[in-house]
Amino acid sequence: MSHPDFAIAEVMPGQLNALVKNIMRQTGTDDVNEAVKLVNSGEWIITKPVRRWREENGVIRFTVVSRGLTGPQWIEHLEKMGRPVGNYAKSVLRSPDFKPTNGVTYEVAVLKGEIFKDEDRITQMIRAEADRRKLVKPNAELGCLIREMFTDKEIEEMGLYWIIAMHEPIVDSDGNPRLLGTRRYDSSLSAFYDEPDDRWYRDGGFAFVSQVSSS
Repeated sequence: MSHPDFAIAEVMPGQLNALVKNIMRQTGTDDVNEAVKLVNSGEWIITKPVRRWREENGVIRFTVVSRGLTGPQWIEHLEKMGRPVGNYAKSVLRSPDFKPTNGVTYEVAVLKGEIFKDEDRITQMIRAEADRRKLVKPNAELGCLIREMFTDKEIEEMGLYWIIAMHEPIVDSDGNPRLLGTRRYDSSLSAFYDEPDDRWYRDGGFAFVSQVSSS
């Protein structure tokens, strides 16, 4: 029988490692000792997760706040979280056209692909629908903020396989226009090829912004 003061005596090392990694992810720190300190000190309270998004008529809504991470910093941060960054996504993040902000609150509206007819689910018509709804193009950093915020399970619960930030395309290392997006089947931040007449599958979501405010 384990000693009452040594609660983890019967916890397998793999389980303990997974627990600490979850604490690190939830507290947003890459330092394991800092993550444990935040919980033990009471600065961070572990509670039952609450859904961080809502859906209204085929539109997923949530809020994210930027904090000034540069493209290279996002690469390092996401990969430490266990969320791989694709090669084309890395080239977009390293581009001088990737311009992060700090302290900006984005009210995000993700148009689910299923609200479009198959023949209408092309880039220019998706952007036209966003304009009709008075939604605007986001900063490219939104792709990173979404990848950081949501687990693959949460994206699955939204009924989506991927979420693409519909920012102004950024040219990759091969000279092709790309959009940053989250894929749930491999936990990655990827860069999707983008042209006005590109056709998309119905199981994805297209992220725009309904409101932007600065602190």
